[in-house]
Amino acid sequence: MKTITLMAMGLFLLLSSCATYRPIVDMQGVDHSRYEQDLAECQAYAAQINAGGEAVTGAIIGGVFGAVLGLAVGAILGDPGEGAALGAIIGGGSGLASGAAEGGRGQIDVIRNCLMGRGYRVLR
Repeated sequence: MKTITLMAMGLFLLLSSCATYRPIVDMQGVDHSRYEQDLAECQAYAAQINAGGEAVTGAIIGGVFGAVLGLAVGAILGDPGEGAALGAIIGGGSGLASGAAEGGRGQIDVIRNCLMGRGYRVLR
């Protein structure tokens, strides 16, 4: 249970931090106040990506795939129910993390692309 709580806390931090991502930008010749306004607008665009929804989708897909795989392995080893349950837990956790990471990467990509589209040199 403690592991699941720690995973949930880590997931929350990941999901809440991506839309506030601040890239490294070459600020030579850049109006700082204009940059802050552009960054805030780009972060607002990125917040439209539902990273939490992608995490849930990943958890569902991973859980189903894990349950099927666990069921097959459990049937071979003599306990298909336990194998399916364990597979669902492992697959669901893995899918949750993968979906959250994909949603976070999507938000970061939106911010970077938005700023580059506005003429900023985004270094990272």
